[in-house]
Amino acid sequence: MLLDASLLTAGTDDVAGTARLLEDRGYAGVWASEVAHDPFLLLHAAALSTERVQVGSAIAVAFARSPMTLAYTAWDLQRYSRGRFVLGLGTQVKAHVERRFGMSWSAPAARMREYVGALRAIWATWSADDVPLRFRGEHYRHTLMTPTFTPPRHAWGAPPVHLAAVGPLMTRLAGELCDGLLAHGFTTERYLRERTLPALQEGLELSGRTREQVQVSLPGFVVAGRDDAERALARTAVRAQIAFYGSTPAYRPVLELHGWGALGEELNALSTSRREDPWEAMAELVDDEVLGTFAVVADPGDVAAEVLRRYDGVVDRFSVYGGAGLPLEVWDPLVRALA
Repeated sequence: MLLDASLLTAGTDDVAGTARLLEDRGYAGVWASEVAHDPFLLLHAAALSTERVQVGSAIAVAFARSPMTLAYTAWDLQRYSRGRFVLGLGTQVKAHVERRFGMSWSAPAARMREYVGALRAIWATWSADDVPLRFRGEHYRHTLMTPTFTPPRHAWGAPPVHLAAVGPLMTRLAGELCDGLLAHGFTTERYLRERTLPALQEGLELSGRTREQVQVSLPGFVVAGRDDAERALARTAVRAQIAFYGSTPAYRPVLELHGWGALGEELNALSTSRREDPWEAMAELVDDEVLGTFAVVADPGDVAAEVLRRYDGVVDRFSVYGGAGLPLEVWDPLVRALA
């Protein structure tokens, strides 16, 4: 199992310095998420300042961009990173795609299938002299590519594509078409074993591939700290994050698998209520059983053993989701165990 880190957790004030520090401390990869920053600007700085670690988006919102726009960005980042870039894509949800990004929404799994196909068609044209660009789909059409707008070839070619997935349709698609699966932090060991991996296997069988050919990455919730104050801070932060995701209907199947569907309904009702501060009340609904199911709760020195107990043989890459603002040295035992 490889250990990765998030640039948003480690710090974005000095991306180059942070990436070098993470590489020096033994991390295998650094990821940037499209939350309040453009992930590709962060990853460009991280790539230029490091030599070994993989750099990747986890995730970039696919439907906020045309495949052509993203194809250029990913092609260049693969060049600047000297073959260490991973393009991690996600769909976001309808409200954000339509109302935040101002883009159209449609059935996400079918559209993502077409999106990945468009990317691969564009990259194939750039990679060979005799492959014209002739991609025609329901949502995307790419049929023009002249020498002026064709980027120079480089030694590393197109980057691998990883896909974020929670439900069975998108998970199957990752197994069928992509090089990796980005599991959502709002998941559990049981959901991964009983829902995610079987759906992934169905996709792998459709493409004639094996599980070893697709990497599964998990940003896992961890509650840890060096003293009572740090542990309390981490516990509060993770409870709030679980409550936030649990209020979203798209993630309800994870709760329902554990018999907590009513909790999801209550969280959703609070999130849309008119009360002044619903988020504190929502976090209080996440009891110790729910917290311990979604998160590794342990002293820093014991986190690695619990991560391996839960996820060894289930995921290939692990990172600490959030980290509750704790300094990097808190996670050194985990780095040493997984390096």
